[in-house]
Amino acid sequence: MREIPRTLEGIEAVFLDLDGTLYLGNNVIEGALNFLSRLEEKGIQRFFLSNNSSRSVTQYVEKLQGMGVPATSEDILLSTHDLLAWLSVNGISETYLVGTSGMRQMLEDAGVSTDSTEPQYVVLGYDTEITYEKLSTASVHLHRGIPMVASHPDTVCPSPDGGLPDTGAYMDLFEATTGVRPEHVCGKPNAGMILHKVESLGLLPEQCAMIGDRLYTDMEMAKRAGVHGILVLSGEATMEDLGAAPQNPSLVVGSVDELAK
Repeated sequence: MREIPRTLEGIEAVFLDLDGTLYLGNNVIEGALNFLSRLEEKGIQRFFLSNNSSRSVTQYVEKLQGMGVPATSEDILLSTHDLLAWLSVNGISETYLVGTSGMRQMLEDAGVSTDSTEPQYVVLGYDTEITYEKLSTASVHLHRGIPMVASHPDTVCPSPDGGLPDTGAYMDLFEATTGVRPEHVCGKPNAGMILHKVESLGLLPEQCAMIGDRLYTDMEMAKRAGVHGILVLSGEATMEDLGAAPQNPSLVVGSVDELAK
């Protein structure tokens, strides 16, 4: 895909990763709020896209608003939404969830049982409230032949103090314990995570950009969906990683502060 200028000329909508792109932990990345203001001035629509399934939409809106970002629930696209769509298509309503209370609430609100004694699937999310009881109960189900589905593949969640174990790390734990890997992994880099919104906006993929800090999810999804990929080096990925990666972003910048000027 052609390169694009840092001004984002020709771009009508951007999809913004959160962790490592707009903030690290509870700290807004320097210049991120000014960047969002420039998008508004240029008339570029923006949506917040995250694989992090530890929070519900409501919790994300609260966090963003608390950081000074004027976000609404319509602005948020999560891997949990992709997971719910997959569960619905496959007729899954009985699950055992390894996930947070926020993720549990989203599933329960959609009519999915999350603590079934006879689950159709073990559902694995980014559980920042993990307990040994959850790990052991899920392991027992997996040993019984119950399949697993995961909300997203990220191994590391970036933080100001370094990488933290994410869903991909839990996958490795369960594989080591039970020999089971997820039957399906939702979220980025699945192209559908972004294309349904692009289509609903009446835009072409080349009029949109995915901005994120991960090569194997953010930039891979951009590649699969045909949108521009803009890699920021404020989170997980480094220039060294980029040199060895199969993804080829349209643009690489230090942070979002360098964009839309």
